[in-house]
Parts: sequence; C-alpha cells; structure tokens
Amino acid sequence: MDPVPDLSRSVKGLTVLITGAASGMGRATAFVFAREGANVAVTDRKLAPSEAVAAEIRAEGGSAKAWALDVSNADTIVRVVPEIAEHFGGLDAVVNNAGVGGFAAIDAPNYEEVWARSTAILITAHPRVIRAALPYLRKSKSPRIVNIASTEALGATARDSVYAAGKAAVTGLTRALAVELGKEGITVNCICPGPIRTGMTQAIPEADKATFAQRRTAMRRYGEPEEVAHITLSLCLPAASFITGVTIPVDGGLMARNA
Repeated sequence: MDPVPDLSRSVKGLTVLITGAASGMGRATAFVFAREGANVAVTDRKLAPSEAVAAEIRAEGGSAKAWALDVSNADTIVRVVPEIAEHFGGLDAVVNNAGVGGFAAIDAPNYEEVWARSTAILITAHPRVIRAALPYLRKSKSPRIVNIASTEALGATARDSVYAAGKAAVTGLTRALAVELGKEGITVNCICPGPIRTGMTQAIPEADKATFAQRRTAMRRYGEPEEVAHITLSLCLPAASFITGVTIPVDGGLMARNA
C-alpha cells in the first residue's frame, strides 16, 4: 500500500502580502498569518495605521513590515510589490482584501463618480496587484492568491449596484485566473464574507444587526473578522494545493437560509 503523503499545514517562513491590512478583516488576517509564523507585508492606503498593525505583530514576536499601498494607484503597486518581495526574499501569497463601500442609487447625481472610485479599488486593483506579484509567485513552492469579495456578489441589496457589480467581477476574475494559472501550480480562490463586524458595518446600530442576523443567518449572529481570516489562511496552506477557482461564502449560513 502506498504511503500517505505528509502535506504541510504550516505557513511558517512563507511571505504574504495583504492589502487593506490596517483594519477589519485585513488586520485580523495579518495577525492570523503572523501567529502561524508567516512573514506579513501589512499594506494599506496610509502608512501610519499600517505601521501600527505591524508594530503590534512584532510586539507579539511575529514578523511584519508596513508599506503604504494605495491600490487605486497603478504606479504605487508596481513600486511597492517588488520592495516587499526584496525585503522578505520572496513572495508566496497575495490576499486582495482592500475594499471600499460603493452604495448609490442608480439615478443618483453622483453615481458615475461613485462607480469610478469604487471600481478602481474593487475591480481594477486586483489584477494589478496580481500582475506585479506574479514574477515572485512563480518562484514560490506554494503560490497562493486569495481575493476577498462579498456575499453581495451572490445576492444584492438595494442601492448597491456598484458594490455588487465590483464584487461579482472579483468572483469571475478568480475563476478565470485559476484556469489560466493552474498549470503553473498557482491557486486562485475567492472568499465572500457575509455580515461581519468591520468598519463598514460599524455604523449599523446593534439592534439592527441583531434583527438582521436573526432573520437572515443560520448562526443568528454577525461574524468576526478573524473567522474570515482563518479561511483565508486555510486556502494559503501548502497542503491546499488542489483547491482553486472556488468561491467560498463565510456568512454564517446567510446564502443557505431560505426562511
């Protein structure tokens, strides 16, 4: 009988680039990876909050360095990604987490402004970051790409056509790149968080959160950022080498529940 291969379930020593890592799910993802021994590139639009997260990680004994990375700026992406790879001696995983709210009625006077600003971050930034990272991912033994979308890509809310379109595009991009890059051993997957306690949901009153969760989710509660982060980590394990092109809802059963 053939022996069962011992596939690694450790990211220790691997390097991950996380966009939008100064808060919410990005910050939680940075900590989860660092606590598992990965080198973490903490990136966000402004340097100071990124540095604060990196300093917290280092204070725990983790390996992290901060960069300012405005993912809506193509020039910044092509400059910063190579800096990250050079600093850590390579790059093994990219987590496209940076996002922005894009809510506007279709007939709102500022709709096209919201569309242009939001899609630059929600759609265009993902392939730009991936393109900049590809030369380094191709040298990795466990190259991973995880795109963070939303359950709004799977079922929409009124006045969120910009956000829903952007997140749906991410799921399509994920499938297409999984097919394109699969022959190189590069996995590309997508996570669709549901109702999660982040900065984007902070303004929603607690009573409204509770009512929504009771009515819509199987778990009857909002999720925490770290619950999403652990699924991201799982998709980046060396052992997760035959999972690609999938979209995984992390939504407490939101998409599963009919009533």
